[in-house]
Amino acid sequence: MKFIDEAQIEVIAGHGGAGSVHFRRETMEPWGGPDGGDGGRGGSVYIVALPTLTTLMDFRFKKKYKAPNGDNGSGKGKAGRAGADITLRLPVGTIIRDTVTGEVLYEFVKPTVEPFMLVKGGRGGKGNMHFATSVHQAPKFAQPGEEGETISISLELKLLADVGLVGFPNVGKSSLIAAVSAARPKIADYAFTTLQPNLGVVRIDEDRTFVMADVPGLIEGAHEGIGLGIQFLKHLERTRVFIHMIDAAITTRDPEEDYNIVRQELGAFNPELLKRKEIIVFNKIDAAQDDTEKLDAFCAKLEAQGKIFRKVSVAGHDGIPELVALVADVLFTNKYDFVEKRA
Repeated sequence: MKFIDEAQIEVIAGHGGAGSVHFRRETMEPWGGPDGGDGGRGGSVYIVALPTLTTLMDFRFKKKYKAPNGDNGSGKGKAGRAGADITLRLPVGTIIRDTVTGEVLYEFVKPTVEPFMLVKGGRGGKGNMHFATSVHQAPKFAQPGEEGETISISLELKLLADVGLVGFPNVGKSSLIAAVSAARPKIADYAFTTLQPNLGVVRIDEDRTFVMADVPGLIEGAHEGIGLGIQFLKHLERTRVFIHMIDAAITTRDPEEDYNIVRQELGAFNPELLKRKEIIVFNKIDAAQDDTEKLDAFCAKLEAQGKIFRKVSVAGHDGIPELVALVADVLFTNKYDFVEKRA
């Protein structure tokens, strides 16, 4: 499932500090020579490409990134402090283009070994102590600092969904993606509310995000095009983990039968899909009826098979933080399981 994530930003390195015009003034030596120190260099901007980031979401809200300027020099030959460097963190796979020319500057196809300099900070100016000569012993000038480099760039990333939500229609898939991300899919109490894939970005911490995809619900015969069929089953081929959602509140259907139907459709479309990591989620557990014999029996069978399952209420947000943490653990401890299929 491919989507294009884009952002445009301006990156500015720090200005170098100015050299100092200063003369030594001490007791018994009121007219000492020049001792103006050098200005500090401006901060540079570096880039790293990380495999744990999957989107450019951070760059949509902040459009300008500027490294600090270097400090000016001062008397007694003291140099100004250099501006601190800053580092921009990008996902592996990001393409950087010059916004003006459209030229591709860099493409990060694998994680960076060390930070890569994008723009260099300006050089600090020399203080007047450097310009004293036998002829000109009291220079009253110094070098100004140089400007840092500036560039306007476009970032482009092809998004591949890490997590695919599967299950019958109206089991809470759209509600889940809305609860854990900024995606706002259409949600209603009838089948096939979702008519096209929805994508949500879930943030775990500063350096880890993953992409979750909500595709239209599957029904028996989906691999033959029944319901919304094959056009959406193909979107699941590159996801690395499935969240298989089952409605725990419905008593007119057998949860185990629903589970098996969806698994059969996945396998009939592409047997490789059955090898994906899977987390089974029983939703609407807060609305489950007193008669949970079938559900309890199915859970016992899953536990005996060593399968991962959780009971949650998306509407009540019960168990959702724990589910997100579980998904992250499954993803980031098996980050490159399907890397050859994502190329």
